[in-house]
Amino acid sequence: WDDIPPSFALEEISEEEAVQIIAEPLVPLQSSTLRDYVDHSETLEKLVHLGVDLSKVEKRQKAGQLLLTLDFEKDIKKILLFLKDVGIEDNQLGPFLTKNPYILGEDLEALETRVAYLKSKKFGKAEIAQMVSRAPYLLLFSVERLDNRLGFFKNELGLSVKKTKDLVIRLPRLLTGKLEPVKENLQVCEIELGFQRNEIQQIVYKTPKILTASKKRLKQTFDYLHNIMGIPHHMLTRFPQVFNSKLLRIRERHMFLAFLGRAQYDPTQPSYISLDQLVSLPDEVFCTEIAKASMQDFENFLKTL
Repeated sequence: WDDIPPSFALEEISEEEAVQIIAEPLVPLQSSTLRDYVDHSETLEKLVHLGVDLSKVEKRQKAGQLLLTLDFEKDIKKILLFLKDVGIEDNQLGPFLTKNPYILGEDLEALETRVAYLKSKKFGKAEIAQMVSRAPYLLLFSVERLDNRLGFFKNELGLSVKKTKDLVIRLPRLLTGKLEPVKENLQVCEIELGFQRNEIQQIVYKTPKILTASKKRLKQTFDYLHNIMGIPHHMLTRFPQVFNSKLLRIRERHMFLAFLGRAQYDPTQPSYISLDQLVSLPDEVFCTEIAKASMQDFENFLKTL
């Protein structure tokens, strides 16, 4: 690990994992915090003015050392202008660099090439800005990697070019995180949960987060919806957002409806309740409009569980 420059260090790890890497103390002989260098370093002082949180930066591997070697005028200014050009707002620059200080050490031409690649794939300016701010490590990845990723989602899910783009605009972390968990989740949906390929395509397109959800949670939620509530696969395909809901919430609401004799999830029946109504409405609305009961009734019922 130690000799690998940050951009390579990040080639194989996701944003979440990168955030968890704790760096060794910076210059152990003198000080362990970047704060102590601010008075002596114009670069750090200017970054603090921009809103960079040095206490977070120094926890990222090798990030502190990197900042101490850079010159604000010579190295950093051009990257800031580049980021503004990409569409990162002034007030977002500090938080952005706190999450991804490594970009300050990247070659400007390489960064411009990656943006040009996204434009060549017909991503609009606003879309690129949104993706970069939501997945701060995006521009650390080579054009080859970005291209492989887009190809993977297009082929694996059988999506059109337009739908593939739409998917990664909504969840740009798909381009930066590891592929293993994504492949595993796709297998879980097909082999363990028994969805057809075309159903998985629809589910993922509607709720991309399923690709990065915890497998255990996915299975538990499916088990409850399908085996206990009796919801068939085609209904789950229509309302996949239900997988993003907390199982506790689904269970409490379903049991309350069952207690009232209102747990009817078959669209051909008159008192049909959609999965969307079941999970997305606030408690008050759920009680009055769906359960036809008061909040007090619901709270009393929950105490009996």
